[in-house]
Amino acid sequence: MTKVLIDTDVLLDFFLDRSHFSDDAAKLLELCKKGSILGFVTPLIIGNMYYLLRRNSGHEKVIEHLKLLLTFIDVIEIGKDSIIMALNSEFTDFEDAMQNYSAEFSKKINVIVTRNSKDYRKSNLSIMSPEIFLKGSMQM
Repeated sequence: MTKVLIDTDVLLDFFLDRSHFSDDAAKLLELCKKGSILGFVTPLIIGNMYYLLRRNSGHEKVIEHLKLLLTFIDVIEIGKDSIIMALNSEFTDFEDAMQNYSAEFSKKINVIVTRNSKDYRKSNLSIMSPEIFLKGSMQM
């Protein structure tokens, strides 16, 4: 089964209903809900989501959304080794480096789904936009 790390930008597309992007994000999350794919996030993604969504919504509403998300999305850890690798990597974005190495070390993730593929150029994992991922999953 395909196991994907869903990056913050994709989740924000869904929760903020960003035009041109929210439909693909919703389809991706629906595949996770159905169990067709296994979706993962990191604690950092959850923290970033809370911080960014809190700007537009109240605490209670954001917490409610995150609790719902975690009913069908799992969490991988960000350990010390992931952080050290990120610190020593050639990634230009430290947060994305931590996400990447957490995904790599988890041995659970096949693909990182993000609209920010340029920051993941140094990854050893498959990096796909939601649109490309969905096109590929429809062919499976």
